[in-house]
Amino acid sequence: MNERTAKIRGPADQTQIYIRKRFLGATFVTCVVLSIVFGTVHVLELGNNRMLQMREKAAYDLSEMDNKVRAAGEDLYRTDEHERRITHNVTYTSDEADGLLSLNEWKKVEERVLIPAGSFTMGTDSLKSDAHNRPAHQVYLDAYEIDKYPVTNAQYARFVAATNYRPPINWPQGKIPPGKELHPVTMVAWTDATAYAKWAGKRLPSEAEWEKAARGGEDDRRWPWGDVMDPTKLNTYYTVGNTTPIGSFPKGISPYGVHDLSGNVQEWVENDFLPYKGSSASEEIFKGKIAVASTDRKSASKKVADFVETDERYKVMRGGSWKSDPFSTSVFHRNFSMPNFTSDFFGFRTVKDIKKSHASAK
Repeated sequence: MNERTAKIRGPADQTQIYIRKRFLGATFVTCVVLSIVFGTVHVLELGNNRMLQMREKAAYDLSEMDNKVRAAGEDLYRTDEHERRITHNVTYTSDEADGLLSLNEWKKVEERVLIPAGSFTMGTDSLKSDAHNRPAHQVYLDAYEIDKYPVTNAQYARFVAATNYRPPINWPQGKIPPGKELHPVTMVAWTDATAYAKWAGKRLPSEAEWEKAARGGEDDRRWPWGDVMDPTKLNTYYTVGNTTPIGSFPKGISPYGVHDLSGNVQEWVENDFLPYKGSSASEEIFKGKIAVASTDRKSASKKVADFVETDERYKVMRGGSWKSDPFSTSVFHRNFSMPNFTSDFFGFRTVKDIKKSHASAK
């Protein structure tokens, strides 16, 4: 009887075991799914919190984002429209440009500083510096005059009005943003800076002229004021979050009395980006490259950018900017970009010859 009962109940027991396994399996799957869901929600909350933190640290009110210059792909379309003058049809007349500043302000922005003839130390031997800033070497320069301040928006407006030149992309409807007349002009390429300098009867400084004006002729100081970084003497590293009016940091002037040579805007100079004599820097860094879009081989819908060498040379930029890390504002630091590139931290100043200027290593 017991044996027969066991035989009868056997299949039923197997069915119960199967049902229990299915139930446990379903419970396990449910737990895994819930873990993934709750984990995803947690990650999204963390990401949202991080975005809020980033927004709190933004350099401008994000509600104004539509009015700000943007990077990456979208900027290509904005720049194309700007180049073809679709986004602005009017700018200043000559009288309107003249009225942007008072007579005393015009005198101030047009001031130049005499840099006497003589030798100075250019570059650095510091191993903590980028290789393309080395080695230190002596350079002799004839006397020349350099702008006391970077070229301002108001000065550039005179140029735009006189020549019907395209205004910078960050001037809404072709006009300077209110209150920015005495700020350095930005969103200018090397080609724009060169055109302005020619119109003004001047030229861009050479690397050597720029560095001597910043460094002086007596020592090989690291910043215009000396060897110790002092954030109260320049506008850099997002401490302000934008450009500042020229002359806002009088304690940061160079030994010759030239302002804003460290921070505020990174300044175009005349030279191609080439190695100093005796440089140990890799030749690769000096080769001009541009980004060329191509299709990812693994995904026909995904676009990637490859950097391709070009015959075009980079142009040198000096002084760092309001966005730079403080050590990029060293007077010997060399940055570089393609001559047709612009940014909201690219600016420039000009020089005027007293007699034909030249630089030669001694």
